[in-house]
Amino acid sequence: MVSQGSSPSLLEALSSDFLACKICLEQLRAPKTLPCLHTYCQDCLAQLADGGHLRCPECRETVPVPPAGVAAFKTNFFVNGLLDLVRARAGGDLRAGKPACALCPLMGGAGTGGPATARCLDCADDLCQACADGHRCTRQTHTHRVVDLVGYRAGWYDEEARERQAAQCPQHPGEALRFLCQPCSQLLCRECRLDPHLDHPCLPLAEAVRARRPGLEELLAGVDNNLAELESARMVEKEALARLREQAARVGTQVEEVAEGVLRALLAQKQEVLGQLRAHVEAAEEAARERLGELEGREQVARAAAAFARRVLSLGREAEILSLEGAIAQRLRQLQGCPWMPAPAPGLLPRLELHPGLLDKNCHLLRLCFEEQQPQKDSGKDEAGGQGGDEVQSQREGGAMSEKQGGIQPQSRDGANTPKENRAQTPQEEGSQTPKEERSKTPQEDGAHTPKEGRAQTPLEDEGAQTPRGSRSNKKRKFKGRLKSISREPSPAPGLNLEGSGLLPRPIFSCSFPTRMPGDKRSPRITGLCPFGPREILVADEQNRALKRFSLSGDYRGAVPVPEGCSPCSVAALQGAVAFSAGARLYLISPDGEVQWRRALSLSQASHAVAAMPSGDRVAVSVSGHVEVYNMEGSLATRFIPGGKANRGLRALVFLTTSPQGNFVGSDWQQNSVVVCDGLGQVIGEYRGPGLHGCQPGSVSVDKKGYIFLTLREVNKVVILDPKGSLLGDFLTAYHGLEKPRVTTMVDGRHLVVSLSNGTIHVFRVRPPDS
Repeated sequence: MVSQGSSPSLLEALSSDFLACKICLEQLRAPKTLPCLHTYCQDCLAQLADGGHLRCPECRETVPVPPAGVAAFKTNFFVNGLLDLVRARAGGDLRAGKPACALCPLMGGAGTGGPATARCLDCADDLCQACADGHRCTRQTHTHRVVDLVGYRAGWYDEEARERQAAQCPQHPGEALRFLCQPCSQLLCRECRLDPHLDHPCLPLAEAVRARRPGLEELLAGVDNNLAELESARMVEKEALARLREQAARVGTQVEEVAEGVLRALLAQKQEVLGQLRAHVEAAEEAARERLGELEGREQVARAAAAFARRVLSLGREAEILSLEGAIAQRLRQLQGCPWMPAPAPGLLPRLELHPGLLDKNCHLLRLCFEEQQPQKDSGKDEAGGQGGDEVQSQREGGAMSEKQGGIQPQSRDGANTPKENRAQTPQEEGSQTPKEERSKTPQEDGAHTPKEGRAQTPLEDEGAQTPRGSRSNKKRKFKGRLKSISREPSPAPGLNLEGSGLLPRPIFSCSFPTRMPGDKRSPRITGLCPFGPREILVADEQNRALKRFSLSGDYRGAVPVPEGCSPCSVAALQGAVAFSAGARLYLISPDGEVQWRRALSLSQASHAVAAMPSGDRVAVSVSGHVEVYNMEGSLATRFIPGGKANRGLRALVFLTTSPQGNFVGSDWQQNSVVVCDGLGQVIGEYRGPGLHGCQPGSVSVDKKGYIFLTLREVNKVVILDPKGSLLGDFLTAYHGLEKPRVTTMVDGRHLVVSLSNGTIHVFRVRPPDS
């Protein structure tokens, strides 16, 4: 007897999926095995057969169908035996919920035997207690194994039942398979042995297994060796992929750092050249003003003398003319003898000179080359030398490129070389390295634009030279990329680098559309955005005094009428109403433009930010350092100062929004920070770190999980902060087409809508980090 505490039964060791067809997902019926050793129902395979071939649904291997059809595929007797075992454990006639004895009806008719309590593993019959006792007392069945039915149904005897179980011949029901025909490799019962295979050498199954098992085990050992090699190769491939990603991250960081350094140097040169230009123009204007003053004085004296002489000659009598003739002649001679023009100043006109390399379309500031990966033998050695070596190699390639294509030794004003540690890098140093503490990670690729006032446009851009993203030469295996736009300042390195790790929301570009309509008299000036109905936004165009409706795909849906003379600034949509600020007033209007109420606001603030509360029945507005909340009837519901009364007059919330959690998020231009506070004004978090790049914080939006999206207009970025106001990294940059972003809003918690200063709107789908 197998004890109850023995190892798990055979069926428990096998997965339940093993006996299920992967096509119909039900228990296998007439299982047939393909040459790839995958087993399916015969009927399911018949449906897959097409043109004499079928494709394995699991390994996708194409298998020819035998001429006799799918029925000629090998029958999986192993699965058949397991299925028989499953059916035996769960089958049998049930009487009053109990299995019936299989022998009692044969001896005394139906209903004369008791319920089954035992199972003969050899006969595969359920027996009552009387039949089980008699089963052991006959000559033919005394060696049969009779076990307890409860234990059999529980799976305690599965292994033993499998050993005593005989495979049945599919051609002769009731006959067990006993022989193997060696020439035909076919299993035979006694009936099969006597007819077509009578003259073929045959072996009993046990003897045939002993003869063939070593060969199968040898093949299996070979496959095991192959599996070990495949596992090793897979690990090597994973390590190579990890090294590739790590090196790509390092090189990407280098590209961004070097580009940031080049941009800083270029901007420094721009400021220097503009300063020289301003100084020259101011000096020239001052000299010109002095000369103009002197000329005007001389002109006035000459005109006065000439006017006097003309009056005397035209109105004077002969005696009067002759009496004054000497004085007039002397004065006129004196004026004629004086130099009319002062000493002219040198006519120095400014002219911009560009380095020839900037005019060359084939001049690239950065270049990427590829090398074969070397096997990693010593991890410590690789960390010490490999990482730095790869970085130096990338920089050497960039430096060599700059030297070949017109590299210039950067000099100071007096012509001496400037030490690298004491000066900003110049664009001519095309392969140099920027100190890490001054670097950041900002994606730079072709196709983005930098604001015109943020940089000097290069001839490369004037000529429209572009390099397709991702273009490469198969022969040289080199990639050449060109920088067209870089943010003005680097992003600070956050405490935990989450960018690229999948832990931050990511933008997916959806669409872009203009907001200028045929009836507009001026270029749009978007000062407010808010969600308005399902997948729709409301745009406050202050320049054209309009509230425009657009779908997220850019379809114009009309306008919400505003009172005459009002220029909407900030806007928020409530339940069946629209709130907006204009000048020093807060308006609540219906969607058809009817004014429901208006409230006067403080005149000490140029603009007032408006935000809808999450409930949709109240509106918040920033007024002179505090926040006022009005209900739908226009009554003041609450008023608070972020941080308490001690901060009165110390804040100026230019932009304001609310989070789904009921918190307020505002851009404080007085403190140059982003502040997060609860509904009572208690400050939860505040950020005023280097991630603002010295810029005033711009528009703020919050997604459904509380992430804060902050606009930095001067550096063409939208950065992301956690719900408590800690900087996490960049979300949108110039790479995403941002050019002077102005206002943002979040629609459905999943779409970030960004308006640019030129009136264009970009829509990005926010991909959550757990997506």
